[in-house]
Amino acid sequence: MISRRLICGKHVMIPAMTERRIMQAIEDQIPHLYRYARFLEATPDRADDLLQDCLERGVSRLDRFQAGTDMRAWLFAIMHNLFIDHARRRQRRGPHVPVEDWLAEIHQPPDQIDRLRLKDLDRALAALKPRDRWILHLVVIEGKRYRDVARELNIAIGTVKSGLSRARRVLAHAA
Repeated sequence: MISRRLICGKHVMIPAMTERRIMQAIEDQIPHLYRYARFLEATPDRADDLLQDCLERGVSRLDRFQAGTDMRAWLFAIMHNLFIDHARRRQRRGPHVPVEDWLAEIHQPPDQIDRLRLKDLDRALAALKPRDRWILHLVVIEGKRYRDVARELNIAIGTVKSGLSRARRVLAHAA
């Protein structure tokens, strides 16, 4: 059975079995994509939006996916590019700080110093390059070895070490 799908404004004939396999392959990557989105974005809401945008773009551009290539790498590349687009858009607009948050920070009682430190840490993490943040996540949070991180990201071990060093230096200055 062959189904006819409208993808990117064109009707594409996709065998139903292939379509099911492709959609299942995309669905299998959702937990990995969400973890990456949560790592890239500062808030769960923005991570959800990034994941949704990534899945929408992936499904709408299935005609660009090359059979026989790595679906995970393709989706991660889409997410990475969307994250950069979103970050550039936010940078052009400037940071959004609700008036309530701004006023609350002016009148911080001393017992909320830890909360401010956490905000500083969040800002420092957000300031990291996405690759350095991901390296930090894989090594520190997931406990992966440098060699495994290098293999997963398809980069040299030295690049993993230098990215981790940069990330730690930025975080040390924030502390």
